[in-house]
Amino acid sequence: MKRWWGPAAGDRVSLAELDVRVGGRYRIVFGGPQGTDHEVQGVYREVMPHRRLVFTWTWPNSTPERESLVSIVFKALGQSEGGGTEVDFRHEQFFDEAARDGHQRGWSGAFDKLGRFLVEG
Repeated sequence: MKRWWGPAAGDRVSLAELDVRVGGRYRIVFGGPQGTDHEVQGVYREVMPHRRLVFTWTWPNSTPERESLVSIVFKALGQSEGGGTEVDFRHEQFFDEAARDGHQRGWSGAFDKLGRFLVEG
């Protein structure tokens, strides 16, 4: 996760603590070259290995009262579908449209970085 997390190409992850189990917590601290760190954290609500992951999402240092929800469903594709894994990613329950739009930009950048990481290794 430290090698691909973050919305922008120059972002670095200084801390990634993940206790991936129902009731377990995660905490990620990341930032860009300008030196500003951002922290996100939450609690895992559902953990079904290779199938489903649901967790809360908060920014404890800026808007700790705003909790949203992330749900990820993984579906293995058969050979006739090209193999690999289909990922259905949903981030919901935003405080407002500005928060939703900002997260959409952030996740898009992170997924771009993840795609490059998977190709390049």
